[in-house]
Amino acid sequence: MKIFIDPGHGGKDPGAVGSGLQEKDIVLPLALSLVEKLKNYECETKLSRDKDVYVSLSDRAMAANAWGANLFFSIHVNAFATPEPNGYEDYTYPSVGVATQNIRKAIHLHIAKVWTAVSRMNRGMKTKNLQVLRETAMPAVLVENGFISNPQDAALLKQAAFQNKLVDAMVAGIAEALNLKHKDSIEEQLRKELTKTQQEASRLRDKLAQIKEIVSS
Repeated sequence: MKIFIDPGHGGKDPGAVGSGLQEKDIVLPLALSLVEKLKNYECETKLSRDKDVYVSLSDRAMAANAWGANLFFSIHVNAFATPEPNGYEDYTYPSVGVATQNIRKAIHLHIAKVWTAVSRMNRGMKTKNLQVLRETAMPAVLVENGFISNPQDAALLKQAAFQNKLVDAMVAGIAEALNLKHKDSIEEQLRKELTKTQQEASRLRDKLAQIKEIVSS
């Protein structure tokens, strides 16, 4: 499985700004951490950007398409003109099929729980005609992690422990959605198969020894 991870904005485009934060500076560490944690699974990852640079929306979509990604996962932070809106929501393109809907549902359930656990709103699964969702050739999900314009959400986004919970939820959601196998479980299965093979080899050696003994007598 190939997962294209897209930290929104960057460079000359700060994204949402509020509470002393810039969206581009929040989403990049989340994306980098997500890449590291996905290394524990049987998948490949690629980033639209790995530093504070500007990448156009069309270039992000084209890079994912050219790579042949199985999932386009775009990380953002929300904002509003007033401080009241809060919590989590995510987006797919309006006319996506059942496969994308199911992928988004798995991701949504995991990430939304992190926000509702701290009394923030689950704003639901939404659709929107966004360029990176429209121009990508694979299932694409865009997540909006809290409102930078809301003081409580912004305070949470500043906390390393909360950021880690968000990334863990992203990993869990993506792994469930794409049925990714954890490398530890694969290694354990290989160890079991090796043990079984060694046991069978031992039994064959014993039988061979018995046959030799019979022949020699």
